[in-house]
Amino acid sequence: MYVVIRKFRSMRSMPEAVRRAESGIGQMLRQSPGFQEYHVFDCGNGVGGSITLFDDRDTALAANEKALIWIRASLADLVQGEPEITAGEVLVTLKP
Repeated sequence: MYVVIRKFRSMRSMPEAVRRAESGIGQMLRQSPGFQEYHVFDCGNGVGGSITLFDDRDTALAANEKALIWIRASLADLVQGEPEITAGEVLVTLKP
């Protein structure tokens, strides 16, 4: 499993970004090969992020490129600059 984490700083409206993400990028990711999960989180003070899980590195990176295009086109009025991206192989998964 492979994870992509995007961190956004200086978000103008987290509720609006979440609304757009659910109907836009969320739907796009669901249709991407290897997609497993997508989570959006609010850190407060205009900072938010997302976590996306894929089966493998190649499908994750391909979907991330599409996601960045969507972010630039759909969130430009809500986010200043590019998101900080961290990605890597998942080494441990714990579930209840």
